Amino acid sequence: MIRDDALRLPVREALPALRDALDGPGCAVLCAPPGTGKTTLVPLALAGLVPGLGAGDGAVRRVVVAEPRRIAARAAARRMAWLLGEKVGRSVGYTVRGERVVGPQTCVEVVTTGVLLQRLQRDQELAGGGGGRAVDAVVIDECHERHLDADTVAAFLVDVRETLRPELRLVAASATTDAEGWARILGGAPVVEAAGTAHPVDVVWAPPARPVRPPHGMRVDPALLTHVASVVRRALRERDGDVLCFLPGVGEIGRVAGQLGDLDGVEVLQVHGRAPAAVQDAVLAGGERRRVVLATSVAESSLTVPGVRVVVDSGLAREPRVDHARGLSSLTTVRASQAAGRQRAGRAGREAPGAVYRCWAEAEDGRLPRFPSPEMKVADLTAFALQAAVWGDPGAAELALLDAPPAGAMAAARDVLVAIGAVDGVTGRVTGRGVRLSRAGVHPRLARALLDAAPRVGARRAAEAVALLSEEPPREYGDDLAAGLRAARRGADAYAARWRGEVGRLTSAVSTSSGGAGPLAGGTVDVTSASAPAPSALDISHPPAHDSAPGEPSADAPQSGSDGHTSVPGNPRAHAPQSRPASHTPAPGNPPADAPKGNAPDDLVVGLVAALAFPERIARRADDGTYLMVGGTRAEVGGGSGLAGARWVAVAVADRAAGAGHARVRLGAVVDEGVARAAAASTYAEGDEVAWVDGDLVARRVERLGAVELVVRPIKEPDAGLVREGLVAGLRREGLGLLRWSRDAGALRDRLRFLRRHLGEPWPDVSDAALLARADDWLEPELGRARRRADLGRIDAGQALTRLLPWATGEAVRLDALAPERVEVPSGSRVRVDYTDPEQPVLAVKLQEMFGLDDTPRVAGVPLLVHLLSPAGRPAAVTADLASFWRDGYRAVRAELRGRYPKHPWPEDPAGAAPTRYTKARQERTQRG
Repeated sequence: MIRDDALRLPVREALPALRDALDGPGCAVLCAPPGTGKTTLVPLALAGLVPGLGAGDGAVRRVVVAEPRRIAARAAARRMAWLLGEKVGRSVGYTVRGERVVGPQTCVEVVTTGVLLQRLQRDQELAGGGGGRAVDAVVIDECHERHLDADTVAAFLVDVRETLRPELRLVAASATTDAEGWARILGGAPVVEAAGTAHPVDVVWAPPARPVRPPHGMRVDPALLTHVASVVRRALRERDGDVLCFLPGVGEIGRVAGQLGDLDGVEVLQVHGRAPAAVQDAVLAGGERRRVVLATSVAESSLTVPGVRVVVDSGLAREPRVDHARGLSSLTTVRASQAAGRQRAGRAGREAPGAVYRCWAEAEDGRLPRFPSPEMKVADLTAFALQAAVWGDPGAAELALLDAPPAGAMAAARDVLVAIGAVDGVTGRVTGRGVRLSRAGVHPRLARALLDAAPRVGARRAAEAVALLSEEPPREYGDDLAAGLRAARRGADAYAARWRGEVGRLTSAVSTSSGGAGPLAGGTVDVTSASAPAPSALDISHPPAHDSAPGEPSADAPQSGSDGHTSVPGNPRAHAPQSRPASHTPAPGNPPADAPKGNAPDDLVVGLVAALAFPERIARRADDGTYLMVGGTRAEVGGGSGLAGARWVAVAVADRAAGAGHARVRLGAVVDEGVARAAAASTYAEGDEVAWVDGDLVARRVERLGAVELVVRPIKEPDAGLVREGLVAGLRREGLGLLRWSRDAGALRDRLRFLRRHLGEPWPDVSDAALLARADDWLEPELGRARRRADLGRIDAGQALTRLLPWATGEAVRLDALAPERVEVPSGSRVRVDYTDPEQPVLAVKLQEMFGLDDTPRVAGVPLLVHLLSPAGRPAAVTADLASFWRDGYRAVRAELRGRYPKHPWPEDPAGAAPTRYTKARQERTQRG
């Protein structure tokens, strides 16, 4: 029997409209404020567990509720079970990664979106094979958070409804969301709104007294955290009830907790995804003492913290970001959105009137983003791309998504998937190996490392290292993965407990998978020795095919009903390759691929796993102490790091601090050159290279892993083509000034630039970019004879430029007519034209030589800008209209200069005077003679 508490929840009034929507179109968007019961009462009603609020036929249906986080999934299941007066696992159960509490009578199951995603890939119709019951309805809760898994699940479910199960009911539920967008994605679903009865919440603006530095990367200004702690103390003084404080991450929670450690009679609790389940349960159960609950965004949605009357909001959140250029992805600290601010404030009004203290100025609030950034737009899409490929839509072009995945991010994701053998490089279709990787329940990179390392070091040893990478260990574990592994083994903290559970799950995933062992099978990589294998020992660009039927690994939770085959009947879009057995013969002298090597040192095991997962982040130490990654990014390790001094490291986690020129290694492992060569074998190259180094040409024979040079030897007779490429590279780096530019050469280039500007084709583009792009056209044969920098300085640029003239069209012969080097002025002098400004060339000429000329000289129809000079050659006036100057400007120039230059003619009517190059006396003698 359901408790009266449930029947009083405000969402009850919206249930008839929701039932009508589901009986009609079969889907709906439910908008309900926090605390109305959308997460608890709605699933129970849909399942037929609430008398009078079900479907009306008395039937009990199976409902799956998808939550974005494990803590929310557990809390929602326990709350619903409490409302029914039952224990979790009877009518209501839950499944999160590594934990499943369900029973044969369970009809409402709360899962994380990751669990549901894995389940859909194995059982597209959610038919509950193997004797289980089919799912009748799915509720995607808190869809406004726009997590990648949630968006993907929604798209897959829409696909299932359209192609396989039109009777499957679907509800997208949230307190703050883009209702119209979700209604469109669900095919025009009705929007059902529930009125809330939240208590009023006072807003108190509490910005820092002094400006604080904005967040950058993972960094938060310590001054802001000190201010947040002071606001918590203020709230405790000014208000009654418990205080819920929102902070961006675990590190910030720890620092603020340290500053509140002296509170008398107040219990300080920390809630985040890494907190022990017992601590999370204690927070949600309430307590007798007054409490301060420091929480990340996990406390924004789907759960009520009893006793909270005050919220302190730091205004910060963490979102994923990916830097494709550097090959780095991580969480970054951002300003929380307006929607998140409303959600957080609502926590204070769940049970009684409350208050929210916002640690920013009211004027800033309107400038905050309306909603959080969709992970589809900002996150690493490798896992999404693999899920889409397994679903049968590699480009995600047919999926119903609120935001289309960015083309660049999808291209980067596909490159990774091709490299690890998960998808076909030509068609993009998933391979049998890709299906197997997708079922490991971790990022495809880590799945690749797990499956390929297990045959060499044993399933459990590989699982230990992968589990350490799947959830970043606490900072106190250090940045050395080997030390972190040992700390996790002996640890008694919450992280160590979760790590051990994940190790068991991953070990089972490897053990229950059949098929090929991966590129390492039969190879020569042996982590028990330091010998360097051949580069081809592990080639991630072209891994062997693995089309054998993979078993059913335990991904987020054990599931029943999988047929265990790569080909998935009933998948609306999948076209996976057919299963076939694979055989692998160990190389002579090597143990079988499945033989565990328990004697491998920890540092070599974690190094191998990290290198397999992130081959482009394998890095070698440079002379300056920094590390250059195979992908070209330079990084450095912190002082006192366990990685300091190592020749080679595999970088698992790195970020770039504000103002830093290099990335910073936050987590990595020591490897030897043999493992580096094997893991990054696809980037191996050797050959002759001619490069522009330190201002001149250098010819070398190089072996390299991507950007890392392994062996370098000088060569005396490099290939002529490579030399030419190197010289062009030098020109592009240092500019065309490396050539010999005489005055005539510069003038010719200016004339051509002028003609290109005003006449266009066929006159050539002579900008730096254009000339460098066509270097082979106009610098041959001189470029072909050059061997070093000095040879470039001997090339006559002017003579070379003549090769670009439009000889084929016959226009080249008109160069002097269209853009003459000199023009004849009335005095008979031939004066040079300056084409430096291609918009309007300049004619600098003595004023007396232009007497009698009304029409301004033109070239190619463009009037020249005439600089009229004094008899001493100094500028006297500038005009592009001689007639106007003689009429209006000459009088002032004459008055100023005739006293200074009395020997030169200064007639009152210059337009009618005779032009001259001479003084008055010489002009008279010339006339007499």
